Amino acid sequence: YVMLLTLSPYTPRFRDRVSPPGVMIRPYLNGFTIAFNVSQPHTWQPYVDSMHHFLAAYDDKVQEEKNIECVPGQYFIQGGSDSEEKKACQFKRSLLQNCSGIEDPTFGYSKGQPCILLKMNRIIGYRPGAGVPVSVDCKVQKGNESHLRSVDFYPGNGTFDLMYYPYYGKFTHVNYTSPLVAMHFTDVQKNYLVPIQCSLNGKGIINDLNSDRFLGRIIFTLSIGK
Repeated sequence: YVMLLTLSPYTPRFRDRVSPPGVMIRPYLNGFTIAFNVSQPHTWQPYVDSMHHFLAAYDDKVQEEKNIECVPGQYFIQGGSDSEEKKACQFKRSLLQNCSGIEDPTFGYSKGQPCILLKMNRIIGYRPGAGVPVSVDCKVQKGNESHLRSVDFYPGNGTFDLMYYPYYGKFTHVNYTSPLVAMHFTDVQKNYLVPIQCSLNGKGIINDLNSDRFLGRIIFTLSIGK
């Protein structure tokens, strides 16, 4: 009990061996296969509903009310005591452009061009990329590379801006909103199972560990029928 009293509820005692981040995708409904037929709305509507639900916290008005505008391209280092509440940077869903669900409420699913969101797992104190924004790329994980002909990334060229880091923990960084990268699969071979690997790229990132498919990368399957 005495030893527990020496631990801080706000930050881990040892942060010198912070592992590189894992990643996750949205929508995530029935495993890592996203399968639907364009001509059958009931097959893709659950994905659309999941996206809208997830992005509700990213609505522009919500972000403007809760969070502040930060300076892009640099870490947002905040001083003060560990128990002092930290400010959070705005990440508005409008930054996701064609994958925001604003202009196209179906996130491209009604056209056979689905949007998928990628986010890094939160790690207290972690500064990804060692001063250079971490980027995302996608490719066919195994099989015919021509089955994935075009992917657009938002915001910008598919990077996680440094201003959203470091993360200070759920007790003090209460309004923190994880930054996202949207991947818009605008030209995928129809009527095929297309295994796709999307990876983080940057200094200190590990994305090729065979024993962990979520460390610095994620593998999922697109099956888009007509």
